[in-house]
Amino acid sequence: MKAKTADKIATAVFYAVAGLVVLILAFLLGYILLAGLPKLSWHFLAAPAQAFSAGGGIGIQLFNSFYLLVLAMLISFPIALGAGIYLNEYAKQNWITNVVRTAIEILSSLPSVVVGLFGFLLFVVQFKLGFSILSGALALTFFNLPLLTRSVETSLASIPNLQREAGLALGLSRWETVTKVILPAAVPSILTGVILSAGRVFGEAAALIYTSGQSAPALNFADWNPFNIASPLNPLRPAETLAVHIWKINSEGIMPDASAVSAGASAVLVIAVLLFNFLARWLGNRLYKRLTAND
Repeated sequence: MKAKTADKIATAVFYAVAGLVVLILAFLLGYILLAGLPKLSWHFLAAPAQAFSAGGGIGIQLFNSFYLLVLAMLISFPIALGAGIYLNEYAKQNWITNVVRTAIEILSSLPSVVVGLFGFLLFVVQFKLGFSILSGALALTFFNLPLLTRSVETSLASIPNLQREAGLALGLSRWETVTKVILPAAVPSILTGVILSAGRVFGEAAALIYTSGQSAPALNFADWNPFNIASPLNPLRPAETLAVHIWKINSEGIMPDASAVSAGASAVLVIAVLLFNFLARWLGNRLYKRLTAND
């Protein structure tokens, strides 16, 4: 009888804690969306920001955020995928791999401001890339790589060894087993890790303040030559992102409608991350069915 009572109390506590977490998240999301959605319009999403007058938008900052996200993921994901495959499928389990995994765990917990200062000293100053999208993407690669590598390795480790043994028993090489059996089965888990890391990249501010800069020069969206300074695709131009813009207008206090712009930009940031999550989960399920021929 006492065991049943203790079980009911523990269950009630767990439900209460879970409900409290859900309520806190719902309150935060609801507050951000309710405060920001009335401020949204096509003009707000497409117009350039204004520094000293009201009525500006977030068009350039929004484009910079997506461009930097794509560039950072293009750099970090192939490296993380290769590192995860090697650590889980090829590396011997010894003290060296234990040290590597410990280093990954430590690096994944570094504050983003430390990564930003490291990126400033290495890419902005030493490599003379200046405050640019490329400097920000490289800094975010260091920020994103440990978590993404660990996520890929965990996703591959979750696949039962029986599938590896079946692939080898059919005469497949280890590489063919990994690419044709293990990776397709791990696609949903890997994409989940990509989603989480992409959300960190999209909403990151501290690391980008010191690397991609706090200015958003006017862009010529008719010029897609990446070698021209006014081109949106130029990776060597300074690029204030959406998260940095929110921090900047709230810390400077110069913009007359700073609170309205901050609320609208925060709502856009939350909506973009939510849409990216839903799209990636849908794409992950479709890829899993296609790659595994599982209807």
